[in-house]
Amino acid sequence: MFYRDNGQFKTSYRDDQQIFPIAQDRWAILGLIAVAAIAVPLLFDEYMFRAIFIPFLILSLAALGVNILVGYCGQISLGSGAFMAVGAYMAYNTFIRIEGMPLIVAILSGGFFATLVGMFFGIPSLRVKGLYLAVATLAAQFFCDWAFLRIGWFTNNNSSGSVSVSNLQVFGLPIETPVQKYLFCLAFLVVFALLAKNLVRGSIGREWMAIRDMDVAAAVIGIRPMYAKLSAFAVSSFIVGVAGALWGFVHLGSWEPAAFSVDRSFSLLFMVIIGGMGSIMGSMFGAAFIVILPIFLNQFLPAVGGLVGVEISTAAVAHTEAMVFGSLIVWFLIVEPHGLAKLWSVAKQKLRLWPFPH
Repeated sequence: MFYRDNGQFKTSYRDDQQIFPIAQDRWAILGLIAVAAIAVPLLFDEYMFRAIFIPFLILSLAALGVNILVGYCGQISLGSGAFMAVGAYMAYNTFIRIEGMPLIVAILSGGFFATLVGMFFGIPSLRVKGLYLAVATLAAQFFCDWAFLRIGWFTNNNSSGSVSVSNLQVFGLPIETPVQKYLFCLAFLVVFALLAKNLVRGSIGREWMAIRDMDVAAAVIGIRPMYAKLSAFAVSSFIVGVAGALWGFVHLGSWEPAAFSVDRSFSLLFMVIIGGMGSIMGSMFGAAFIVILPIFLNQFLPAVGGLVGVEISTAAVAHTEAMVFGSLIVWFLIVEPHGLAKLWSVAKQKLRLWPFPH
């Protein structure tokens, strides 16, 4: 009864084209951001920030970038982990090689270099698509893994092959405690989610979706496939590169190329599939699912084994996690291809109609 758009009259085109045309949605999002920024830092301990909240925010940002390319433009990519690695390593080199480089500028520079790499490996999308494009982007993953492992310049000639950052500051304020890192990542996610939402609602977003639905028909009506596909690769790679820089700088602090292996690319793609392709909110749903499920299984399965008198090993938990992921992906592809975001959309629609049946 409280979720209605009755009486919310739009008297201008600007009002009619709002991101959230229903007032309840606007207040809910503002309330959610307020809870995330104020209540969460006061209520949870350090473990929750390190294990759940910070990885969730960064992976949500990365999944958002992947969703723009895969969900909105329909270009399958298996090189997201490589673009995250480019963002992390180039942000690191910018940060240590330029005296007085601000942290935010260094992180954004990682996204810039990831954009260049993404556009280069996106060139095959002008000629191939589907499985062939997936293999072409997978080549980016293997090439970047080799480059960051073998070329010493990227790691500042560190003999161990790993890099580390410390003493992070923004405008003179330290980014050291888990709460400070959490708020820093939250600010990035909110800003980029707002920008992405406006992009996909604009003309460029409509071009991406036209290419996704049928690229030949899109070209017939005047959309340039080259511009649409390369712009999708550019925007997606930039966001994923920024997420990779945050993953290295804020979450890990010290990392090596294995932190951005092909497993990371597959996990980001799984987030998009489970959360919902072509949905900004779906990226966050998928990231939350992927982050929370392993922790839940690690706690739940040994507890169940203890109740029935069976000891469950860590390897069995890991294998169960892989089986659950695979089963859920198959289930979502068959039952609900649009993922958790579609279920959320259906629930909202039913609230708008309740208690009436039509």
